[in-house]
Amino acid sequence: MFTSIAIIGRPNVGKSTLFNKLTRSRKAIVSDFSGLTKDRNYGYITFGDQKTLLIDTGGIAQDESILKEDIAEQAWIAAEESSLIIFLLDGSENLNKEDLDILTSLRKLNKKFITVLNKIDKKTDSLLKVDLNKKGINDYFEISAEHSRNISDLRSFIKDSLPKEKYESPEGKKIAVLGRPNAGKSTFINKFIKEDRLIVSEIAGTTIDAISIPFSVDDKDFIFIDTAGIRKGYRNSHKIEYFSYVRAMHSVEECDVVIFICDAQEGLVDQDLKIINMICEMGKPVLIAFNKIDLLSKKQKEEIYETKRAQSNFVADFIKLEISGIKGLGFKRLFRIANSLIDRSQKKHSTSSLNQMLGKFISQSAPPSVSGRVLKLKHVHFAGINPTTLVIHSNQDKKIPQNYKKYLENSFRSALKLQSIQLRLIFRKSENPYESKVNKLTDRQIKKKQRLIKYNKKNKRPVSNNPCCRHAER
Repeated sequence: MFTSIAIIGRPNVGKSTLFNKLTRSRKAIVSDFSGLTKDRNYGYITFGDQKTLLIDTGGIAQDESILKEDIAEQAWIAAEESSLIIFLLDGSENLNKEDLDILTSLRKLNKKFITVLNKIDKKTDSLLKVDLNKKGINDYFEISAEHSRNISDLRSFIKDSLPKEKYESPEGKKIAVLGRPNAGKSTFINKFIKEDRLIVSEIAGTTIDAISIPFSVDDKDFIFIDTAGIRKGYRNSHKIEYFSYVRAMHSVEECDVVIFICDAQEGLVDQDLKIINMICEMGKPVLIAFNKIDLLSKKQKEEIYETKRAQSNFVADFIKLEISGIKGLGFKRLFRIANSLIDRSQKKHSTSSLNQMLGKFISQSAPPSVSGRVLKLKHVHFAGINPTTLVIHSNQDKKIPQNYKKYLENSFRSALKLQSIQLRLIFRKSENPYESKVNKLTDRQIKKKQRLIKYNKKNKRPVSNNPCCRHAER
């Protein structure tokens, strides 16, 4: 149903550096110090419109310490659950016992793996290639992750090596239901579709996989995706919990809108904010639903919105609703708003309407000067959905003040009715259309200009660029 790629190898072969290059991020800490990565780190490697999960693992080392054993176990868990494995080796060193043990274990997994030799920029007398040939590995990829050598070729090779089978999901608008364990996600879905499709228990963590449930409303097809509750400390936990989280994230990637179920008795907690932030990073619209509202008094309901987390700027823009999964309270309004969010988040906006809005915003609050130059916002166009992306062309793109960026973001969000929908503004510097048409002086004109400068310096007269003035002086 989903694909993921794991990078494995012994410590200090460059796994985290390669992870950062492939994901085009700086999520993994990179250092010359061996064994810095201890937990699995995840990110996405993008191939056009396709995203694939990439997992950076800790180094697999022969060590009797409990920590090293845990790190190795986490790495092999990632390898077992992945569709493709990148076996990374240090190309500047010979094949050692740790590499051989990893290779033997890899072959026992019966998984497809790519052998990659890193650090080829170092000049050494390594016999690694000869050793690999003796072990039956004749095909390998040579790179330098630190200096980005052959990284683009490796990306293309990885894309071609991914499994071709695709999961065919049923047609319809997809609604992912996320939240912490025991927030009432399965109860909500069962009550909504009026069927006992999902196991419901007071024991937290009953749901361990992402389950798709088709249903229809007013002859329109929809799909609920029930996901496992995301616990605090999921990265270090048992493999079932960790990959339940991975499947939940893939469900977010596939869905059109996320309904985040929160236990109203506990209110918004730090783990809720972390999950919502991850959803926002993936560009999906979010609707926050406080479940089990029937168990609270009127005063307790008011206290939910008075907490610091509920009043923070981060969640201020999200739509918040009150529901009861057991009694079915607030379902109609919740579904109506969720359906509206899908339509608004996928709406494409015309260039003419966006430019009219931009002109209105500029007239209400003129752009500031940046480094002595007046900021000129020339035009804007629509660039994509999830998140809704607008590209603004201006005479500058680097030093635009954050407060003015925020002003434009809030203005567009209000005008386009993007509450609970992610918005991204990209500023690009417009090219000068006359830059290539600048007249260049001939050698004769340059010499004449130099004579004129010399003459004016001798007579202490300013040089005028206006030819009419020069004629008048004569």
